Amino acid sequence: MPEVVDSPEIVDYQGIANLVQVAGRYLPKADEKLLFDFTNPSADLKETWGAVDDVVMGGVSASEIRLISEGAAFAGNVSTANSGGFASVRTKNFEIPLNLTGYRGVELRVKGDGKRYKFILRSEGKWDGIGFSYSFDTEPNRWITVRIPFDEFIPVFRAKTVPDAKLELSSIYACQLMLSKFEYDGGLNPHFTPGGFALQVESIKAYGGAVKPQFIQISSAGVTRPGRPGINLEEEPPAVRMNDQLGGILTWKLRGEDAIRASGIPYMIVRPCALTEKEGGKALMLDQGDNIKGQISREDIAELCLQAIGQPQAYNVTFEVKETEGAALANWQELFASLQADK
Repeated sequence: MPEVVDSPEIVDYQGIANLVQVAGRYLPKADEKLLFDFTNPSADLKETWGAVDDVVMGGVSASEIRLISEGAAFAGNVSTANSGGFASVRTKNFEIPLNLTGYRGVELRVKGDGKRYKFILRSEGKWDGIGFSYSFDTEPNRWITVRIPFDEFIPVFRAKTVPDAKLELSSIYACQLMLSKFEYDGGLNPHFTPGGFALQVESIKAYGGAVKPQFIQISSAGVTRPGRPGINLEEEPPAVRMNDQLGGILTWKLRGEDAIRASGIPYMIVRPCALTEKEGGKALMLDQGDNIKGQISREDIAELCLQAIGQPQAYNVTFEVKETEGAALANWQELFASLQADK
């Protein structure tokens, strides 16, 4: 006979409520994608960014990027000697290019020195290729948020504009911060002065994306059926018939779902019918209202959850799922599009 080892109240309700509470503290905004968090740097961050100064063309400027308590500091000395006049720090080309499709732009959180800087994206793998640049002014010793819509980036090659170039958001290979004497096409930076400079950077994000699930729970079909009027227990799966003997497991699972729905975190709650160890790849049926019965393999549930992470249609929905007859699923977007968001 089934045996309850731990209390469903502790696991399926209080445990879920605790997870939601902790996740809410650390998850980024639902429409953002964090590219660099310099306040909580990854182990390889120091190896990702490096200086690219005008010494590459005979100048004598020098800069570096280093981690400090408030994030990262891009600092150094810029000189116009030997026809120079720029200092910059740049990432290595990403092994897997960033895909920023669906976002509206990039957001920088910075504290500067009153100078005008440039932020540059590169959507090709060439080291000396076309960059997409945006100039922004800073305020001395004050944190500001700089939002740069993608359609305001200017395509340039060595500070000369390239009118027909297109920023490919699906393949961002590198990012760059620069202080330069020049703006574009020979124009001068109006806030440039040679000498020491410092720009602190807290974070770099993409913003304005479609909201997608950030918290996915695998619950169970049948959670609303114990005690529901009109239910014939003899026709229900064992978990529904034996809910009381199993410590009210479905009742507490429903309470756990409610904690997620009330959290404000974008979620998806999937309620599988009876789980099996069978091979996956079956056709799936999604339904809402907690009425269907059947079975589904754990493989297919795992694949469904992975696919849902990238689907705006799977945002704030609760649904049941089982395998059904027919050809294996080919279009996840269409499947999730059939769902109605929770009220």
